[in-house]
Amino acid sequence: MSDIFALNFDGLSSPSIKLKLFDETQASLSTGWGFGWYPNNNQGAIVAKDPAARDTRILTEALMDWEKFRSTVFICKVMKGAKGYTNHETQPFSRSFAGRDWLFMHKGDLDKTKLQALHSNKSRFLEPLGRTDSEIAFCYLLGLMQDSNIRKLADIKPEVLLVWFEQFDQLGSADMILTDGNSLVCFHGTHSQTNMYYTRRKPPSKLNAFDSEIASIDLKDPRDTYRTALIFSSSSFPQGDWHQMQSGQLLISRRGSLIWDNKQGLQNFNYAYKSENTPNSSSLSDSTQQALASLPHLSITNLRAMTHAPDGKTLSYRTFDVTHITNYEYEQIVEHSTHRFRLQPIEDQLQEVVLSSLKVSTGGEEIRYEDVFGNQSVHYSINLPYAQLSIESKSRVKVFACPPDDHSLSRRQTTIPLVWMPWQRQMMMAYLLPPELPETQLVELTDYAMSFVERNDYSLHHTLEDINQSIYNDYKYVQGTTSLNTTPFEVYTARKGVCQDFANLFICLARLLNIPARYRTGYIYTGANYENKLQSEASHAWAEVYLPYVGWRGYDPTNGCPVAQDHIRVACGRNYRDATPTSGTIFKGGGSEKLSVTVRIEEVSI
Repeated sequence: MSDIFALNFDGLSSPSIKLKLFDETQASLSTGWGFGWYPNNNQGAIVAKDPAARDTRILTEALMDWEKFRSTVFICKVMKGAKGYTNHETQPFSRSFAGRDWLFMHKGDLDKTKLQALHSNKSRFLEPLGRTDSEIAFCYLLGLMQDSNIRKLADIKPEVLLVWFEQFDQLGSADMILTDGNSLVCFHGTHSQTNMYYTRRKPPSKLNAFDSEIASIDLKDPRDTYRTALIFSSSSFPQGDWHQMQSGQLLISRRGSLIWDNKQGLQNFNYAYKSENTPNSSSLSDSTQQALASLPHLSITNLRAMTHAPDGKTLSYRTFDVTHITNYEYEQIVEHSTHRFRLQPIEDQLQEVVLSSLKVSTGGEEIRYEDVFGNQSVHYSINLPYAQLSIESKSRVKVFACPPDDHSLSRRQTTIPLVWMPWQRQMMMAYLLPPELPETQLVELTDYAMSFVERNDYSLHHTLEDINQSIYNDYKYVQGTTSLNTTPFEVYTARKGVCQDFANLFICLARLLNIPARYRTGYIYTGANYENKLQSEASHAWAEVYLPYVGWRGYDPTNGCPVAQDHIRVACGRNYRDATPTSGTIFKGGGSEKLSVTVRIEEVSI
């Protein structure tokens, strides 16, 4: 009887793990165990084993150095009733391959004769040390990777990896876990006699302890308060929300997140691999390249004039009528006040303002100007007494579709870190500085930001998409729990907030990764099937990042989507205060204030 379990964290963690090896009824049975992890996230693994354990002293000694017992991946196998096993036959198995240590565990039995026939790669480095079917299966997988010129799990198409594991289904029962220290793969075979389970623990969580018949897992280390953990196990833990794996199910995780699931249709953007079908100019024949070079170059520079994308998809615009009404009511008469309004949508290649009007209930001096962030702003000074003030903005806006960005071009950077010229950094400095937070908080947020980078193999676009989608999935939209003074770190620890909080967190993480980011206010048309439809009742907020040789691109973490034709852009700045729709100062009078905002967006068919 054996059990396997694995933990995958989004950052370095030190779980307390105790194995339950013995009880009175099994005192005469031999028990073996093996435990593997990657200290401080190095590519070299540490594996502690005892094939014929009498107690857990060796395991305790192996884990005494807690500075080395910090990793993002931990795997363990316990074998009860095992006899005649040596260190070579005790799992997990470890092999150095392609500049990193790989760890492998298997629960089940395979036809050893057929497996040896399947293992055709006769490299001296892939010869098993022991005599188990499990180690032959491990060597076979590494042989396939060597034949395919694979260096890490992220280089393999998930569909190909599934085919490799499905081959074991023909040979017996195959519950398997494979990791290269970054990605972790769990496969539950169709002929398995027992079950496999998995769960994802997200902070903030009061569930820090898991206890089963085979092990106790404690996640109470104060350094790991905000770590997300994905746990796989062949034994059932009564604590937490566990999912039973289906027969033939393959799960791929990285940095505490599931990134591929063949049964649930999960194929996340953040699983990056090199596509064999990506076209490039070097694959064209010389005659074809010469023919293309002889053709005149024609490029439509006005995106509004484009009717079709390069792939033939039709591009069209959508028209919206936006009404934004803000009402202030004061306890006392206001005698003098000044205001700033940023309510007119921007006009650029992708957005056209057909008409825009502003109506203020009390007369005053109006100055229209463009502020330093390019926002169309109104400075409004009122010297007449009033107890109620209403500002009504109406706009008709066309939002144009644009073709997707082509990131294959040589000058467009696709990996982190981004390289900036000194003058570029100087121009973008306002969008590169993170908020003024204690150093300890910025270090924690930097570790969190880097977990996305490492989960996505330093891919710039996949990292940004992952941050956007993860905030949407892992954070709760809850009104009334935050304020304008809520910091990104407070949002990170509470895992809840509203659109401005999610935008601020996204911006903070991007800036910590040296990616210029700014705050954008506007509106979102919720006629689309979005979950957070409360944004139709107020102005919306999201983040924009600047990408080299691309420009500013928007990400909406509240809805987990890129900014497209459902979004109407109005104002931008370093933060909320630079882009707030209405703001002002009362110099005399006023007292307590009541504020109400009504936003109505309608799509117009023309």
